[in-house]
Amino acid sequence: MGHERITLRTQDGDCPTHVFTPSESLASTGPWPAVIFYMDGLAIRPALLGMGQRLADLGYVVLLPDLFYRAGAYAEMDPNVAFASPEGRAALMPLFASTDNKRASQDTHSFIDHIDSRSDVRGKAIGVTGYCMGGGMALSAAGTYPDRIAAAASFHGGRLATDAENSPHLMAPTIRARVYVAGADNDASYPPEMAEKLEAAFTAAGVDHRCEIYAGVSHGWTMPDFSVFNEAAAERHWTELAALFQATLC
Repeated sequence: MGHERITLRTQDGDCPTHVFTPSESLASTGPWPAVIFYMDGLAIRPALLGMGQRLADLGYVVLLPDLFYRAGAYAEMDPNVAFASPEGRAALMPLFASTDNKRASQDTHSFIDHIDSRSDVRGKAIGVTGYCMGGGMALSAAGTYPDRIAAAASFHGGRLATDAENSPHLMAPTIRARVYVAGADNDASYPPEMAEKLEAAFTAAGVDHRCEIYAGVSHGWTMPDFSVFNEAAAERHWTELAALFQATLC
């Protein structure tokens, strides 16, 4: 139990994936429900691995796939370096260009296949959570696999309701999951008018949802290696996520 590294074959190649189960020090014994964790734009790094294990320790099998796999190998990213210069930000662009909501939803088929193959997974209902770019991916996956995804969360997700053909809000009519969306009040990628558009789409489609704006925080507030990390708001996010999955998966 704990942490394993596997490679999952997708339609477009091999996706390195981290799988977490509850720590051996916990009394919890499997099988457990499954959760897919959609990464933020700084990709796989120690901060996300720690979050994956913390989520697993709540009583879940957690898949954390590297959604930048189409771009090939890349160096581990330090947020303080990546965002510090135009060169650092430019280096991220090929990685961002290698995935999107549609391709992540396509990849999710392989993630679900792996979940179904595991003896330590209980039940068919799956939870998804995503951060930054992963927030839109989580919502899009919920709309793509409504018969499997029972709970979907987005934390400081950006561009959740746009004119793009793969905008997450367009998936609302097919979402059957319970949805929780938490935005920041200081986030240019999720302004008030976008939040209103997303919630209107959910309401019109009859999605069981709750959308909130966390006051006094900025985009990325849940990430412990970001300068904008807000411990109190991050703990609130863990409380909300635990409640969502407890109510729908357990």
